[in-house]
Amino acid sequence: MDFTWKGSVALSDAASDVARMKQEEGPALVTQGSTELIHTLLKNDLVDEITTFTFPIVLGKGKKLFDDGVEPAAFELAASRVSPNGIVIAKYIREGAVKTGDFAMDPPTAAEVARREKVQREG
Repeated sequence: MDFTWKGSVALSDAASDVARMKQEEGPALVTQGSTELIHTLLKNDLVDEITTFTFPIVLGKGKKLFDDGVEPAAFELAASRVSPNGIVIAKYIREGAVKTGDFAMDPPTAAEVARREKVQREG
């Protein structure tokens, strides 16, 4: 099989092939645009880093990044930026086991306090 991109590798069994390649010396492994491969890698806990690009446009229902069967995993935001045209780029790195808890922002903003008070008054 001939690949046009230097360093490309054909995968026969994605999970086992990627697990093996992660143990070898070499550059970081990158996948782009293949949700089926990402789902397989996430199901097998083989993803160390995720970079998302959120575009300010809706084109339809799209594809799920996190599909059914994906094992729970914690990621930490390592970097983020917004492009001049509104694309949000966020880099997450693997953090370990999932931690549960309260994700409310403390202290609440003035607008949030006003919203809560309104809900209390009006029900």
